[in-house]
This record gives sequence, structure tokens and C-alpha cells, in this order.
Amino acid sequence: MRNELISLRRVMAEHGIDYYLVPTDDFHSSEYVGEHFKCRAYVSGFTGSAGTLLVGQNWAGLWTDGRYFLQAAQQLENSGTELCKSGEPGVPKLEEYLKEHLQAGNVLGFDGRTVNAAAYKSYQELAEANGASISCQVDLVGEIWTDRPPLPVTRAQELPLMLTGQTRAAKLADVRKEMEKEGADVLVMASLTDICWMLNLRGRDVECVPVILCFAAVTREKVYLFCDGDRFSESVVELLGLDGVEIHPYGEIYRFVRELESGSKVMMNLKVVNSAILDSVPEGVTVLDRIDPTELPKACKNPTEVGNFKAAHIKDGVAVTKFMRWLKKNIGKVPMTEISVAEKLEEFRSQQEGYLGPSFHPIMAWGPHGAIVHYSATEESNAEVQPKSFLLSDTGGHYMEGSTDITRTFAMGPLTDEEKWHYTLVLKGHLNLGAVVFKEGCTGANLDLLARQPLWEQGLDFNHGTGHGVGYLLNIHEGPQRIHWKSVDGAKLEPGMITSNEPGIYLEGKFGVRLENLVVVKSVQENSYGRFLKFEDLTMVPWDLDAIDATLLTEREKALLNDYHRRVRNSVMQYMTSEEAAWLRKATRAI
Repeated sequence: MRNELISLRRVMAEHGIDYYLVPTDDFHSSEYVGEHFKCRAYVSGFTGSAGTLLVGQNWAGLWTDGRYFLQAAQQLENSGTELCKSGEPGVPKLEEYLKEHLQAGNVLGFDGRTVNAAAYKSYQELAEANGASISCQVDLVGEIWTDRPPLPVTRAQELPLMLTGQTRAAKLADVRKEMEKEGADVLVMASLTDICWMLNLRGRDVECVPVILCFAAVTREKVYLFCDGDRFSESVVELLGLDGVEIHPYGEIYRFVRELESGSKVMMNLKVVNSAILDSVPEGVTVLDRIDPTELPKACKNPTEVGNFKAAHIKDGVAVTKFMRWLKKNIGKVPMTEISVAEKLEEFRSQQEGYLGPSFHPIMAWGPHGAIVHYSATEESNAEVQPKSFLLSDTGGHYMEGSTDITRTFAMGPLTDEEKWHYTLVLKGHLNLGAVVFKEGCTGANLDLLARQPLWEQGLDFNHGTGHGVGYLLNIHEGPQRIHWKSVDGAKLEPGMITSNEPGIYLEGKFGVRLENLVVVKSVQENSYGRFLKFEDLTMVPWDLDAIDATLLTEREKALLNDYHRRVRNSVMQYMTSEEAAWLRKATRAI
């Protein structure tokens, strides 16, 4: 059992807390969090980006989704924490477990700053129904984490109009129009990506996510930006001031909310703002629970952003294509490990002008490790990449022009018929989804079947979504759109939205295959039947012809593959040396 778990139970007893909840979140409901906020990982040992830990005095459980089942099983072994596989038969939801085990008189505790307001309200209702109570002002992990990293303070940067395509003033005007429609006097925002998008600011407070830690409150005249001011240059402070943006200390958001005028209406997204903010709202103030008005315009990239995204993907395509050639030429000749090849790819990316760094931690998984959907190599797990089986490479980069996310599964040597068969089934699904024309109003749930059908016909499936939205120099996983057959309440796909297309298959103990491009939604035509849309590939890197069983492809699928490879050649060939160009022509030959 981990010493951290033992220590947490000790302070739980001191505070009279029977169950303590440790989510993944920071104070902003972010997907990826800085080192200061990795409390769940500190206590449990599980390092995945999603999961919730519940600790009782005699039992602890970690709930996470299918992306992390294998990883969590390995990291939680002998930790004293049981893996609860979310969505699996016989596994209760966290709320169901609490409903059954939280007894009258018990106390459920958590740091209210790390639990969103909507979840807090549901925990309140559950506790009251069971005769229990909640203690949400206690950061117990902070009490035992003696060497906890401090809150980050990095330099903020303002993005120019040539990158954003829209001024801060224009974005604020649009936000205020939505506030007026709702009758809101104040909009309180906690989402780091939405605030940074709205104000055209970026930073480095969260690894791989170029944001700054901040809250914002928008009124009809001003914007109160709660963020440590010493991160701003004088010129940026002056420019912000011209648009009515005032900078206040990070923690002052709670005082600001407490001082809202009685009779006013405050708009906030209760699924994002933390419960400490909601608790600060005084009596007499009406809370309007609404999605942040920035969410949809942030997702629908403007023409400038789309053009920049394409430029970023050309650069990334050059880097990853060169990396693919390097792998093929050197496998079996030079020593390779999962970590060393990830470093090699980073070297190729760093040679591109405007490269800022990874958009997420690389997944470089050889052989059986490829079956772990979100595998991350450590010094202990770092496998030798041998001249056989697959290397699954899921990586991405931030460039000044945009962000990338690409998965390629490379044949590192001769493949078995089984390996080629599975690779080709995944490729068929990817090609079919990428080529679809669909009517405006469709969601990702309407289209997901196209990617899964070749696998479903064989009784196979993958336990993750087929597509997620991507932010512009922000979070690599962005809503509201999603491609997944279970997303019954998903957002409509609209022009300018950028999403991934990434079906896969994972055979535990053998290998994994995932094939991912980023695509942008664009309009095809509009007529009396309505408006029709399609996807356009942004990612420009060859598929591995060495891994394909062409006999499994239809003539249409072959044509789609050949056309994609033609576009790859046209996009990146000019940036290749003569030797690289000769290799690329062969790697993208027609089949």
C-alpha cells in the first residue's frame, strides 16, 4: 500500500472525514493540469489524464475510462487502490457507490476548488438523501504533500491578428451580445482555454497547453482578469487596458463574486466553475447556468485560423514524414527504444520554423505496449523497438500557426497476416469516415458508424471516441463536437470545426493499431435539400503501405488512399532532399 494513501487516511481521521474525493481537476475543470494539481496521481500512483479517486478508511477506488484500463491496472497494482472500470458491466458509477456506502452521519470531503459546481450540487443532494454531510473547504492532500510544486507563473503572450483572425474587442462584443440575450449583468468564466481564446492570450502555465492560470468576469463595460500581474509586459497591460481589461490577483475572484450586487444576474457554466465560486454568490443574486458564449465560436475556426492550421500541418507533415523514413531506414541497424524514437521525432519537429513544443505527451508504443491506448513510456517500461511488429506513434506539436495531433502505426519489420488484417480494417474505417458527405445538422454520433463498421462486421471494436475537437494553440481535446456513437447529446458539426478521425484496434498482449488525421469541416454545396458538408484532411503524412493487405480494400478505398497519398506528395515533397523525395514517391505509390 502506498504511504501517501496511509497518510491521507490519517488526516481524514483527524478532520472527521469518512470518504475523501480526489478528482483530476485543477480550479478550472481543465483536462490537463499543472504539477501543482496532480493530487490524484500523488495519492494513487495512477498518472493518466482522467480519473477520480475515492478514499475511505477501509477501501479506495479509482474510476477511469477505457483509454486507461491497462495503464491503471499496472500502476495501481499493490497500491491499495482498486481499479473501477467506468462503463463496464457490474461496475457501479462513483455516485452509485457513494449512494450505497455513504451512511447517515458520515462526512464526504473534498477541496471545493477542484470540484465543479454542477458535481458539487449532485454530491450535496446525494449526501442529504443519505443523512450525511459534505466538507468542501479542506485540501487534505495539500496537508500531506510536503514538497508540492508551487502554482506556475509564466510570461503571457498576446497573439497578433494575423494568427487569430479576430480582435479581442470583436470577440468581447460578441460575448456581450450573448450576455444581453440572456439578461446577464456579469459573466464569470473559469475555463482557461475560453478565457485565453477570448482575450487572444497564451502562456505556459500548463505543460503542453499554452494557457495562463486565470479567471475572468465580463461586465458590460469591463473585463476583470484575475491573474498574477507580473506575468504581463507593460505593452500587453497597455493593450489590454485599451479594451477595458483590468488585471487583479488570481485569488480575488472569490471576493469579486461575493460582492456582486443584490438583484443582479450572473451567468456561469456550472460544469466548469468550481464549487467555491458558486458558494461565493451572495443571496439575492440570480445564477444563470449557461455554456460559456465563447465555446462554439472558439470551436468554429475562422478562415484565418483554418489557413494557419493548414500551414502548421505542412510543417508537421514534413517532420513526421522525415521521421517515418528515418525509422524505416534505421530499424535493426541502430539501437531504438520507445523513449529514444520519441526524442528523435521531437528533434525533427524542432527543426521546423515556429515550433513551440509538444501538444501532449507522446505515445510511442512498440508491440504489446500499443494495446495500451494512452501508454506513456517510463524508464522502467521503456521497450526496445525491434524489427518486427508495430510501433504506434500518437504525437502532436504546437506551432505558431496552430496545433497538430497525429497517429501513425508503423510496420517495423515483416508483419503477420493477423497484424496486416487488423491494420487494414482500421484503415478502411478511417478512409470511409474521411470521405463522407453529410447534411448540416449531423453530429458525430451520426457518423461514427462509418469508422467502426469494418471492425463491427468482424465482432471487433475500440473503447474510445473516434474523433475529438482540437483547439487553436490551446487544448488538443476541445469541445463541443465529438465523434462517438454514444454521444447522444453531441454538438452539431459545423464549418470550421477541426476534429480528429482516429479509429483503432487493441489486442492485449499483442499489439495496437490507431490511425489518426485531423480534419476540418467544410461546406460542399447548398440546395433545396439543405446544406451539405464534408471533411478535408489537414494531416499530410503517408500511411504505411507495408502494413496494408490491399486485397481487403475495395476499389473506392484504394482510390481514396491513392488520392490522399497524391495530396501528401504535393504538400511536403518540396521540403525533402532528393533522397527523401525518392523515398516518399515509393512510400506513396499507387496501389
